[in-house]
Amino acid sequence: MARVQDAGRRRPHRQWQRVSAVALLSACLAAPVHAWERLRDTAPERYTVQAGDTLWDIAGRFLHAPWHWPEVWRENPQINNPHLIYPGDTLTLRDCQGAPCIVLERGKRVVKLSPEVRTLPHREAIEPLPQEVVEAFLRQHRIVDSAEALDELAYVVAGDETRLVSGAGDMIYARLTEPRGETGRPVRGEIVRGEPLGIYRPGERYMGANGESLGLELINVGEAVLVRREGDIAQLDVRRAALEVRSDDILLPLDTPFPDDFMPRAPRNDVSGAILAVPGGVRFIGRLQVVAIDLGTQDGLQPGHVLRVDQQGERVNDPRSQEVLQLPAEEAGTLMVFKPYDHVSYALVMEASRVLEVGDRVLSPQ
Repeated sequence: MARVQDAGRRRPHRQWQRVSAVALLSACLAAPVHAWERLRDTAPERYTVQAGDTLWDIAGRFLHAPWHWPEVWRENPQINNPHLIYPGDTLTLRDCQGAPCIVLERGKRVVKLSPEVRTLPHREAIEPLPQEVVEAFLRQHRIVDSAEALDELAYVVAGDETRLVSGAGDMIYARLTEPRGETGRPVRGEIVRGEPLGIYRPGERYMGANGESLGLELINVGEAVLVRREGDIAQLDVRRAALEVRSDDILLPLDTPFPDDFMPRAPRNDVSGAILAVPGGVRFIGRLQVVAIDLGTQDGLQPGHVLRVDQQGERVNDPRSQEVLQLPAEEAGTLMVFKPYDHVSYALVMEASRVLEVGDRVLSPQ
């Protein structure tokens, strides 16, 4: 985690106590009290962004709930993209017409309303969450909507010299399940020369509470590239193999790069679901672990959406009637969605006040 380097850390309201009584009264009338209550008492007046910071870390320095970050940036439309915040930038907490806002200072220049901000190399920009954790996970896992979709994909039919298993450096043969479309462009399952391919094996099938299939997880076995093809048979060179490559393994172009141009925020609509699983088979869950939840793009989820995790209260016996009572659920943690599919999403545990479990409820934050 990045080193803290706050300039003039004080309770922010101390500075505003020096504002005249008239100005303070105007500010209170202009902005709802809860806008100021969202700020931490320890929120710095100025903070210099450090290498290794994430947008979640920075938002948490200023706000009790980091998903309220977009509201703080309301006066800063030119930096609504986290790529535009870089190590060395200074963030200053201010009073903007009675509401708290944060202004970005880059060098000696204050950046407030101009959209013309210079673009620095992508690798220097801060990230919305710990990207190395997410990217490592996405290299190993992805989801297809249904098992039937696998019938549309290319698959391994044999290893070189009819080997049953293959590894890095070996040749394998795959069968294509569809020809090119009428436009001549590759269709689903098509292998394109020069394009790296992922080799996958079906993993866990995710089921909803009503028994409906939500998606099928694919586990990455390795990577390969096309060497040559004849008709619907392709020969490929296995470049990397984390597991043994077997017949009937699936071939797919590698997933799109992880989108990191989002900021933590609450979903627009109220959602409610549950933790389906922890890829890898772990049942008990802590901070910075990835979970699968039974909500997706069809429920309105997008990368950056933050969800609250509630744990079901204990069941106790009434001491008088012996009736079984269900105690209220308690908030136990916070998730951030980073890879939503149609009906399932992968999310990272950002906070956990207790050990989370499969089956815990996830819903829109308060």
